[in-house]
Amino acid sequence: MSRTFTITAERVRSGWWVTECAEAGCVSQVRRLDQVADDLREAIAYQAGLPSGGFDLVVVPVLPVEYQEAVAEAESARKAEAEARNRAARASRRAVRSLRDAGLSVRDVGTVMGVSHQRAAQLAEG
Repeated sequence: MSRTFTITAERVRSGWWVTECAEAGCVSQVRRLDQVADDLREAIAYQAGLPSGGFDLVVVPVLPVEYQEAVAEAESARKAEAEARNRAARASRRAVRSLRDAGLSVRDVGTVMGVSHQRAAQLAEG
């Protein structure tokens, strides 16, 4: 089982990312977030006495609170949207069943509901 080291990366005013692996006692800085793992891998290997390919790295960016709030809001909206789609699908299936129970053909159901007869058939099956 491979050991995993966590690296935090915090963007500072100069535009650089200050990186730190507290477990190994390593600190550095890079221009871009995608450079963090490559930049610190050798130092961590040396400090931990491990081969450079003998461990995993997890980079955790320290991000603004506003970003975290916006992400949480977006995730909540996506969840609500998925729930609304599920409710709409259930209602569509009920509508198809009621029209089929009333004796309409699948083609007529499609016409009434504004969908193809193939979609009406799918809804009738589901």
